Amino acid sequence: MSTTAEHPHSPVVRTERIGSTLLITLDRPEARNAVNAAVASALADALDALEADPTLRAGVLTGEGGTFSAGMDLKAALRGESPEIEGRGFGGLTEAEPTKPLIAAVEGFAMGGGFELALACDLIVAAEDARFGLPEVRRGLIAAGGGVIRLPKRVPHHLAMELLLTGEPVDGRRAGDLGLANRVTAKGQAVAEALRLAERLTDNAPLALAAVKRVVRAADGAPDAEAFAFQRTQMKTLMASDDVREGMTAFAERRPARWTGR
Repeated sequence: MSTTAEHPHSPVVRTERIGSTLLITLDRPEARNAVNAAVASALADALDALEADPTLRAGVLTGEGGTFSAGMDLKAALRGESPEIEGRGFGGLTEAEPTKPLIAAVEGFAMGGGFELALACDLIVAAEDARFGLPEVRRGLIAAGGGVIRLPKRVPHHLAMELLLTGEPVDGRRAGDLGLANRVTAKGQAVAEALRLAERLTDNAPLALAAVKRVVRAADGAPDAEAFAFQRTQMKTLMASDDVREGMTAFAERRPARWTGR
């Protein structure tokens, strides 16, 4: 099933269900999928659709036309448009907390806010010739959509500072070497590999996947005692779930688990 998020002037985000994965495609190739107000709103709607459907287990975010996203639409910003959604950040994603795994499939440019959208995802698959960069300092800005905050947590401090202070990009191969990308593919294969990775994730219990994400977020910068206390609350909930009973039963019966998400 394929659907399109419609906004006043043009469809700017497409969604397509592939198995239990929702493929979300930024669709402004004429603007290298730059994010304006319409894209931010449509992307937020697509993420809401992913969260609301219990039969969808993961999402893959990509861009049309061989480009992931060139980041903020500067022309739209000069007209007064905001690429942010209140409470959800740039593109409706960078400050959101989706419970389901989200994978960025990056072809071509992921620059500025485009890179920040990828950093907001749980996993990144990159084509070898993709380009990741945070050039905001060249425009008198900083990477305020999560780049300054998240990048130093993903790569060693001095490498993060080099990317943030020079604004120079790295390609997909280098992103893989730095640990920024989980998988590096040939050109044109990022979406296919991301979908395969998504299906591997969806073999696992949906409640457990969501709990992993919550614990990782809560533990970020928290003292160990607080992190373990929060983790215990998540484990208590999981242990009372149908999914845990199903997982243990399936193991004992040597069969694949049939998850219900309850």
